[in-house]
Amino acid sequence: MIARLSTVVLDTPDPHALARFYAELLDLPITKVDPDWIDIGDGASRISFQLAPHHIPPQWPDPSYPQQLHLDIWVDDIDAAESHVLRLGAQLLSTKEPGFRVYSDPAGHPFCLEYD
Repeated sequence: MIARLSTVVLDTPDPHALARFYAELLDLPITKVDPDWIDIGDGASRISFQLAPHHIPPQWPDPSYPQQLHLDIWVDDIDAAESHVLRLGAQLLSTKEPGFRVYSDPAGHPFCLEYD
């Protein structure tokens, strides 16, 4: 092995709000808080949120505002998970693909809940 993934970083105009959203969604603790940077993780995985005051959110599926990356998050109960993420501030974008529902997080990043 020549490399290993350290963290995934999401740009956002509000790192605190987006970190709370994903910490609640993934049941991961907030592990580091700086004014412009927040980490959540469990020692095996980490997601960081970086202040980007001029962040322009993707407009999935509009290629004029590309998503650049997205997270696929496995859930056992899609209906319960959907209700939970919507209460946290996500927006439903699509239910067209079997086994996936596409949402945007509070900063506009697309993510998928994946299920059987």
